[in-house]
Amino acid sequence: MYDSKLKSEQTDALFEAILTLKDQEDCYRFFEDICTVKEIQAISQRLYVVKLLIQNKTYHEIEAETKASTATISRINRALNYGADGYKLVLKNLGYIEE
Repeated sequence: MYDSKLKSEQTDALFEAILTLKDQEDCYRFFEDICTVKEIQAISQRLYVVKLLIQNKTYHEIEAETKASTATISRINRALNYGADGYKLVLKNLGYIEE
């Protein structure tokens, strides 16, 4: 079992709530209520950046395409390679990578 540094009752409750969402419309409704537009855009951008990283795009190409800073791209790349494998799990589940 994964032992997260973020583990708390509140975080457990958040993730349990997310797991009740049935489809994309449910996600839009919930996340529009719980997050700001900027927060949703930032999370969406990170997922897009990681998809480009696994396609071996350069930081310059990713920066031009996503408008993400090189610091953000670097942070995402570090999480992809040395993090908790959350990106890899999602990318595998979406069919972007095999592992």
